Amino acid sequence: MISCINIDDEPLALKQVASYICKTPFLELKGSFESPLEAISFLQDNAVDLMFVDINMPDLNGMDFVKSLNSPPKVIFTTAYSEYALEGFKVDALDYLLKPIDYATFLKASNKANEWFGNQQNEKEELKSDDDFLFIKSEYKIVRVKLDDIKYIEGMREYVRIHLVNDKPVMTLLSMKSVEEQLPKNNFMRVHRSFIVNLKKITTIERNRIVFDKIYIPVSEQHKEKFQKYLDANFLV
Repeated sequence: MISCINIDDEPLALKQVASYICKTPFLELKGSFESPLEAISFLQDNAVDLMFVDINMPDLNGMDFVKSLNSPPKVIFTTAYSEYALEGFKVDALDYLLKPIDYATFLKASNKANEWFGNQQNEKEELKSDDDFLFIKSEYKIVRVKLDDIKYIEGMREYVRIHLVNDKPVMTLLSMKSVEEQLPKNNFMRVHRSFIVNLKKITTIERNRIVFDKIYIPVSEQHKEKFQKYLDANFLV
């Protein structure tokens, strides 16, 4: 089941999408909200997989709401204005539904979401690990990568590139999220949307950037506090 919430300031539109969610077998409605602020409060204590979000709302529009979340669920936007479509896909929306929405159109978008989550599960099955190694599908081979040999991992849209200490990088068709979930949290940290670093391999930090040889990896604002806590815990004063 894909857990969902629904956000729309128009009560009738909110009720309609909620009814569509409830009649779709693989969707589970966890909450309906008339404002993004109500949804933010809910998301602080509850994890969901997917959000149906209207764009044109007072106080905080749906696009800015999604951008404000540190680790947002996947999104399907709903709106009466077609000009928002391109901007919606810039924040990795799964789909964009133009009002008025009929159930056939809603179901098509929901099936796309179901396929996306199914692919994520397949990725997890392709990425196997134990305490010391990752087994990674790369090209037509299964490659065993020793965790201690990893310097950092770079996200490249549909692929990730695993940079190693004394070997060429390994490319694999996986998401950063799938890789991050399999790595031990005490040794690896996401410091940027596009980078996960091996904390044991960090030797130099310069102007809020981690330096590996001549490569500078930025620490984004989203991850700055977490990374600073790691530094503070290991700082010699």
